[in-house]
Amino acid sequence: MSQNDNLLIQIRALLQSDGEKLWEEPYYSEDLGSIEGALENLAQKYSGMLGIDIGRCKFFLTELQENALRTLAARREFSTTGIATLKVRRVGEHSGATMVEVKCSLDIVGSELQACIAKKLEVPNAAHVKCIAAGKVVSANATLADQQLKNNQQLIVIVGDGDNSGEALYERINRIKADVEAVVSSKNNLIEMEDQNGSQVYLPPSEHKALLMGLGFCEKARAAMNRKHFEEALLLLLEADEHFSTCGSKFLESVDNYALLNLDIVWCYFCLKNVTQLPDAEHRLARCSRNFGISYGDNLERLYSLKGKDCPERALIMRLKLLQGVIFFHQNLRNQAFECFEAAKTLLNELKINNDQLALLVDMGFEPSEARMALRSCKGGTAVEQAVQFIHERRQQLKNARMKYKASERAMERRLKRSNSKDCTWVNPRSVCSLADMGFESGLATIALQRSNNDILQAVELLQTESDELTGASPWFPVTVDTTKLAQLLQLGFNENDSRVALQNASNNMEEAIESLMCAIESEEELKAILKHVGRLAENGGQNLDGPSTSNASGQTQVALPAPIIEAVINHARVEIETYKAYERFNSDLKLSDLEYLDLPLIQEEKILTEYFNMLQQ
Repeated sequence: MSQNDNLLIQIRALLQSDGEKLWEEPYYSEDLGSIEGALENLAQKYSGMLGIDIGRCKFFLTELQENALRTLAARREFSTTGIATLKVRRVGEHSGATMVEVKCSLDIVGSELQACIAKKLEVPNAAHVKCIAAGKVVSANATLADQQLKNNQQLIVIVGDGDNSGEALYERINRIKADVEAVVSSKNNLIEMEDQNGSQVYLPPSEHKALLMGLGFCEKARAAMNRKHFEEALLLLLEADEHFSTCGSKFLESVDNYALLNLDIVWCYFCLKNVTQLPDAEHRLARCSRNFGISYGDNLERLYSLKGKDCPERALIMRLKLLQGVIFFHQNLRNQAFECFEAAKTLLNELKINNDQLALLVDMGFEPSEARMALRSCKGGTAVEQAVQFIHERRQQLKNARMKYKASERAMERRLKRSNSKDCTWVNPRSVCSLADMGFESGLATIALQRSNNDILQAVELLQTESDELTGASPWFPVTVDTTKLAQLLQLGFNENDSRVALQNASNNMEEAIESLMCAIESEEELKAILKHVGRLAENGGQNLDGPSTSNASGQTQVALPAPIIEAVINHARVEIETYKAYERFNSDLKLSDLEYLDLPLIQEEKILTEYFNMLQQ
């Protein structure tokens, strides 16, 4: 932020306080234009109050007057013609900032606005222009009026220019969106929610997918922020915000993920040197502060009681206080800004660590992020021995929590696609087999797994404590397995016991049985093996010519498999293999640390704090 910006803020505040209107007499006349003498007198008054040169003060007053006159002219034009004026600011780390005005009807759709802006900015592909208004990406398919855009509104524009390893930002964002959708939607559920202690988080199916999508975009946005690609991060965070908004407000207020999302969006605004989104930034910081208050306590008392006063979450509070101070500063609420900056400075001093101790821990083989957070969590970062103990205890805590979810066939639970309510009835055939091996009746095991969302440990508890209730409530009747269909599943390469259970659960519906078996596959390697085996079947006209016998384990003579069955398995396998590839891309630039979001080096924050403190003192 420049000294000129600082002076403009103060002069604008003085004008508002004094009720001076530069677009009216005595400062402006429709017949005479700008009245120099009146502006000169006002400049003399304000220059003395601000301690600046009269000529410089008059320059700023003239600039503010011209801006006001342009706004007034745009308002008149809109009232008479319906043509709106939109003030568009292009932002980006590599392109600097460009401000242009675009005139259009608010009845046009977003894609037409993109075309107008692309023409103004000489961008060859209008689809690469992303407009953000009031904290939302402007949709290409809805009208501007329907999206609540207004005359004289300020927009920011991000244009992918190919700086991301030769790949345009537009294509990169679209690929990330496709990968997140594929990973979250897969029935081989590859990502799941954990709390900070490593325990899984369960939600109603209607909210589960939306939240997972939002968290996926947040993770990719954080990776972009670590690379200082803030324009990419902002677009991903706004995508996350769209998904979070579909979750219940009570839930969002109870977790700090949503607070962090809003904090990150405002941080991106700031790093892109964009103050045009000031109202949205103020709203988001208020939401962040409110959510932190619910999660941590109004004075962080709940957080401190759980984790002690040296917890790493203080880094988030420091950034929040800093950004709140910036908002107050740009509103010329200088006393409130000073209070926020003072609070941020106190936290910053508490969070500073000894660089020699950090280097020593890294030399010992610890990751910089976990070393930094351990030092901050141990008496202000003064004891290397305590930091080492903290890291080991933290690792063991996560290991113990996650071990509870790895026992027996628990890994199968993650294959349940919770993102669709109908999938709550899907039962993993392997889990049924495991429960049958323990001595439980397979029909009751199926009902118990349905009720526990395929949580095999909870299913065992239900079978042991509520077997009579399960028996009475169960509509399940034994199904005689169709031996011909069983033989076909065995030819496809599936396990016999799993195939029997799948056919029973699907009432011998072959399509449903195949889908169930495919959902239970645990790895990409197993999928590839199935695909290779079924591919050979297709080449051999549906017959298995690799085996030494013409009969299978069920005693049925092998016959050629129908082409639709082979094709169904091939399609399932290919889709899931592509999902694994999407997961690999998704995970490629993410840090392994589960507390990475708390690992803020705070170097940039310290520079910003110093800059704004200096501005307040001028």
